Amino acid sequence: MKKDVHPKNYRMVVFKDMSNGTTFMTRSTVKTKDTIEMDDGKEYPLVKLEISNTSHPFYTGKRKLVDSTGRVDKFMNKYKKHYEKRKKQ
Repeated sequence: MKKDVHPKNYRMVVFKDMSNGTTFMTRSTVKTKDTIEMDDGKEYPLVKLEISNTSHPFYTGKRKLVDSTGRVDKFMNKYKKHYEKRKKQ
């Protein structure tokens, strides 16, 4: 194995799922400007996630549509006429 491949500056970092507010803490080297105060009274670096295992449909078993950029709305508006015509048949 190669020596000195992995970074040595690991620290505790909090990751927060912005879709449901769940947080978890783990060691990481990710750089971030945000911080959060946890239950133990200490302040930790914060990484904001759009989706995690607590909100992803694969892990939750729920068919929940997560669309933060409006792609589904754009698609539905684009093909609205076709969808309505097919629905009437």
